[in-house]
Amino acid sequence: MALKSLGRALPLSLVAVAMVWPWQAHALFGDDEARKAIIELRQRVDAQRQSMEAEQQQSAESRSQIQRSMLDLAAQIEDLRGEVARLRGQNEQLARELSELQRQQADVRQGLESRLRQVEPVQVSHDGVNFTALPAEQAEFEAAMAVLRRAEFAASASAFQAFVDRYPSSGYLPSALYWLGNSHYATKAYREALDSHGRLVARFQQHLRTPEAMLAMANSHTELKDPRASRRMLEDLVKRYPDSEAATVARERLARMR
Repeated sequence: MALKSLGRALPLSLVAVAMVWPWQAHALFGDDEARKAIIELRQRVDAQRQSMEAEQQQSAESRSQIQRSMLDLAAQIEDLRGEVARLRGQNEQLARELSELQRQQADVRQGLESRLRQVEPVQVSHDGVNFTALPAEQAEFEAAMAVLRRAEFAASASAFQAFVDRYPSSGYLPSALYWLGNSHYATKAYREALDSHGRLVARFQQHLRTPEAMLAMANSHTELKDPRASRRMLEDLVKRYPDSEAATVARERLARMR
């Protein structure tokens, strides 16, 4: 009987177990799926967090890179400013050097032109004669004339003698000889006056000062107490230059000598 009762009880236990098992199995499998879902959710959250962290890290790195780039750019700009300032300074220095070079070139050009003016002959018209003379030659003759105009006859005689010695072929030579003779006459150096005026008369017979030189020679002979030589000079003057003013004066003197 006991076995019979056990036989009847066992199927009921099995049925109960069978009834409970699906629920427990279902509960067990539901928890696994939930855990899986939670795990997946956590993984997604972690992945998203990691992605965000990575993005933040990348953003931070990007910002850091941008900042470094900006700093580099600022440094480059500052370097360029310095370079521009340096180049501007060089340009200003070059401009000053160019200006100084141009000034020096102008000075050299002016100096060269001045030296050329000193050595290049100039066209001169003096005492009815046209000729060329060196600037220094012209200046020396005019300086001697200036001394003569101040009535410094001894000094003018020295000046004209120096001119004659220095420029023996000068176009000024006839005039220089004439004024040299007059300077000697003014200092009562009559023989020297005769020599200077005589050189003019002998070498430059067509010069406008020649008749005047002959009249001056007649005066020097008179001062030297040689009236016969003076008379011959006056007669020669009238004969050679009858239309000159000096010849008119010579005729008057010859008339008084009779």
